[in-house]
Amino acid sequence: MDYKKYIKIVEDWPKEGIQFKDITPLMDNGPAYKSAVDEIVKYARERDIDLVVGPEARGFIIGCPVSYALEKGFAPVRKEGKLPRDVIKVDYGLEYGQNVLTIHKDAIKPGQRVLITDDLLATGGTIEATIQLVEELGGVVAGCAFLIELSYLNGAEKLRGYDVLTLMSY
Repeated sequence: MDYKKYIKIVEDWPKEGIQFKDITPLMDNGPAYKSAVDEIVKYARERDIDLVVGPEARGFIIGCPVSYALEKGFAPVRKEGKLPRDVIKVDYGLEYGQNVLTIHKDAIKPGQRVLITDDLLATGGTIEATIQLVEELGGVVAGCAFLIELSYLNGAEKLRGYDVLTLMSY
């Protein structure tokens, strides 16, 4: 399927010079959204994953239907102050700022095979931070899956040594 026809490019958002890739038209189209999720589910099954992890908020949009289809759990990675129990955290940079990500300390059991999902691989900072959290808890990153890769930002370089699926590239 040509998923790019379901992506709307929004110029100068959230700030001047950024071309935001809006996935909501893909989500608005049931068959396109299902097809994208199904491709990621197939990828996850081939990697025999135990758990899906996704950073907020668009990682939830991809990861939750994947975990549902696989009948596996989903562990959210959230910004600081959003999770109610004991967490571990990591500072990271993204293409237009700095942030902190957290995950519950008991979200991943040592040795669990984890699929990390998100809508977009840009500079790789968010996923690199998510990988750090997964591995600090003893999880094994079995793969990373994205709808979109912005290849001109070289985020995939931060994921060398990890298996990566992207459904489209800009």
